[in-house]
This record gives sequence, structure tokens and C-alpha cells, in this order.
Amino acid sequence: MLPSLAIICMVMMVVGSWFIYQSWEFLNIPPESEGREILFTVTPGETLWTVSSKLADSGLVIDSKRFRKLAQAEGQENKVRAGEFNLWTNMTAPQILKTLTTTSGILHKFSVREGLSWWNTAEAAQQSKLTTYADFKKAVFSPELLAKYSIPAQNAEGYLFPETYLLTRPKQDSGLTLVKTMLKEFRKSADKAWNGTLPSPEQIHRTVILASLVEKETGVASERKRIAGVFANRLTRGYLLQADPTIIYGLGETFDGNIRKKHITDKNNPYNSYQHRGLPPGPICSPGLESLKAAINPEKHNFLYFVAKGDGSHYFSKNLNEHNKAVRKFQLRRNKSTYRSYNKTE
Repeated sequence: MLPSLAIICMVMMVVGSWFIYQSWEFLNIPPESEGREILFTVTPGETLWTVSSKLADSGLVIDSKRFRKLAQAEGQENKVRAGEFNLWTNMTAPQILKTLTTTSGILHKFSVREGLSWWNTAEAAQQSKLTTYADFKKAVFSPELLAKYSIPAQNAEGYLFPETYLLTRPKQDSGLTLVKTMLKEFRKSADKAWNGTLPSPEQIHRTVILASLVEKETGVASERKRIAGVFANRLTRGYLLQADPTIIYGLGETFDGNIRKKHITDKNNPYNSYQHRGLPPGPICSPGLESLKAAINPEKHNFLYFVAKGDGSHYFSKNLNEHNKAVRKFQLRRNKSTYRSYNKTE
């Protein structure tokens, strides 16, 4: 005997109410009441299908299919971001979706100060656990990356812009990701330094080299342009630059902290500015924005020499006789217990 129409309607109402309740439950009741924190990772290129399945497997949502339908209904099916996210099992499905589509997830701090060589920057990158030394070095010497950012050199020394970066953890090509980020930041800062009109890559490179010398020699910020002016004057007159930091850079990681006579007389060190005229072959560190500005617009003066006074500042001289007197006063008779070197150490 066929069921009556009333019974059919009643069954349909019950079933409909059940589905409505399930939908309401999915949207409003989290999997757990107290909640557990779960580090959830979305890798680049993962589909919504994969993400929803991983959420269900982790106990963050109770139904992967309903989560996909929710994302589609909200127009968010293609907006899930890659990264690491701190999620909780007492979050509702809409809260999970909002977190994955509107936040950057966990950001890792990577700080690089002015005046570091590429290898010291690579060490800092490895210590941040965002990449390895080897991967960072590979990216620094990448011909494709150098060409993309118009760097006329064999590596990206000088262009790894010093800054505090907040980054999501790269899941692939980690060294490339970090170096790209730093090169982009250099471009932004260079654009500021040149007021929106960048010169040729070759001119930028010469300026970065000079800026790197200024960065390594400056102990007091107010002296940057004056130091840049000294180097500019010596270059114009064809004098040797005679800057200790260039020798140190040429020695690389073998430098033990002391410059000896054999280092000063070594003509095989291409960065030895006591033996080779003009700018060194390349930058000796990554300069900051202010050193870059100083190299672009050096102070106009007649100084040709400077010597560290021991407090971070320098004494500037216009001739060799005056400079030699300053050396005797500030270097040969210095108080070793209070003397502070002007050079930025690695």
C-alpha cells in the first residue's frame, strides 16, 4: 500500500530539517570545544580539493566536501594562500576559510644590517632557517637572476639590500626567493635615491661600489657625504683610494682581523686599493639607503684624507702633511683601551 501524501511530506520535512541542521552545524559548531593549536601548511599550487582534505585529516573541519562548497559559495575557491598558519580545532569552518584566504599566515623575521658581505648575509639567512647557505649562495651567483635585475657583475654583492624582512617560509627555491626579495627591495630604494630616474646599470654599479666603501668607513652617520667626497676627490685626481676595507674584502673569509704589511703590498689582491687605482672590481658589502644617497651626491670640499679619531668619527685633512700629523695624534698615540675602530666589522 502506497504511503499517504501526508506521510511523504512529513518524511521530506524531517530529511530537509536534518540537512539544514547539518549545514548550520558545519558553519557554526567547531570540531572541538576546547581546541588544539595545529600548524597547517599550504604549499604553493595546492588545489582547494587537497587543502580541504588536509583540513579534514587534521581535525580542523568535519567535512571536506562541505568546506569546498563553502569556499565556492563565497567565491574563495581560488584564493587560498600558500604559507604556514596557526589554526585551532575550535575555529569554525568560516573562520578557517577567512584565515586561509585573507591573512599572510606566519611571518618569519629576517634582519640584515648595513655593511654585510654576501657570505655574511648567507650565514644570517641560514641562521634564520628560511634557507641554507648553499641555496642562498647559488642564488647570489645566478646568471639568470643577475640578468633579470640588470646587475653587471658575477654576483649580487652590494644589491642584497639591508632591511628587516617579514617573510612566509619558502617551500621551494628558498635561496632564490630570499635573494629576489632583497633585490626587489634594492630597486625600490635605488628608485628613491635617484628620485625616480635610474641611470644605466653600469652607473648604478659604480655608485653601489662607492656606496659600499662609504658604508664600511662610516662610523658617524653625519660623515657619510664627507667621506664620499674624499673618495670622489681622490678618484678625480687619480690617487689610490687606500681603504683598508677593500683589502679585507679581497681576503674574504680568510681574514683574521689584522691587516699586515704583506696584505698592503699584495698586488694579487684585486681589491687592494693600496696597489690598484680607481674603484675596486665590485662592491665590498651591501650599503644602506643613506650611503647610496651619499655616493650619488658626495659633499663638495677639498679634503683628500681622513683618519679615525677613535670615537667613531674622523679627522679630515686637505694635504698629506696635515694627514700625517693626524695619524700620529689619533693612531700612533691612541689609547687602546678606549679606541673604537671606524670600520664596520663583519
